Amino acid sequence: MTTEKNVLAIVSPHVGGRAAGGALAGLLPGTAHVTVVESADEDPAALREAHVIITGLAPVTAEHIAAAPHLEVVQCASHGFDYVDVDAARARSVSVCSIGSSGAEKQNVAEQTFALMLALAKQLIPAHTALVEADWALPRLQQSITELSGKTLGIVGLGHIGEEVARRAVVFDMTILYAGPRPVAAETEARLGGARHVELDELLRTSDYVTLHAPLTQDTRHLLDAGRLALLKPTAFVINTSRGALIDQDALADALTAGTLAGAGIDVFDPEPPTAALRLLKAPNVVLSPHVAGVTRETLVRIGLAAIQNVAGHLEGKPLGDVVS
Repeated sequence: MTTEKNVLAIVSPHVGGRAAGGALAGLLPGTAHVTVVESADEDPAALREAHVIITGLAPVTAEHIAAAPHLEVVQCASHGFDYVDVDAARARSVSVCSIGSSGAEKQNVAEQTFALMLALAKQLIPAHTALVEADWALPRLQQSITELSGKTLGIVGLGHIGEEVARRAVVFDMTILYAGPRPVAAETEARLGGARHVELDELLRTSDYVTLHAPLTQDTRHLLDAGRLALLKPTAFVINTSRGALIDQDALADALTAGTLAGAGIDVFDPEPPTAALRLLKAPNVVLSPHVAGVTRETLVRIGLAAIQNVAGHLEGKPLGDVVS
């Protein structure tokens, strides 16, 4: 039997705001009392009464958790959960859930990863810009245009999304290395073209392309700092469609400006949206996109449904899925 609970749906304006939150609310059981806001501070009374918070990339801080004495669950409408104070939730015995096992975002994140890789390999941005300016840039660009075939792709984090990227890399005839806490099953490695588990530093030294698909935690913040970026070959490219803070953005800008790195494809920033002071915006050989890897029409539907289904199950007394803390 469904239990009547108060649900606070927080959806940041840059991912749909109140309209997207209202659509989510309409999918919950009728006995759930849902309040839709664009930040946790918008309606203190609703926060105080909330049993469940659903958040779409909106911060849920220790202060927010402390202000919600009835809170049972924080449901992230994303694979990531770095915008929730997990330690504060754990101290209050509040469950924090992602949608990790749903694979809702994996298709488009993998596609965006390859879009960035191909744009860099084929020099699409400078080629387009030159043609618009009536500059036939072929003689200048042909020395830097490369193929993905035969290159080594290093995947940092071979989870649901990383595996989807690897699957596509097999089709492009790329050699696959991956780094992470532990190797995947041997049959998975075989299915992914003989993918090999290596230490992160070896992956960085060896790969032609490095793509990040790890969660942002205290341990992975600035995982690629100046020291690790210096391990990369000067012909290598870095792709980040995971979380901006996985890379030291200033160190990446330094490497690109110094020419010790061939290029970078970046879909995520720290903070978001980035400020005009972000040096990556002016760095050479970058392809940038505004965190679009998880927000196609199809993806947003899958994300919303995955988050709602987990919360609806909880309201009906079923065990929560994808509990990260």
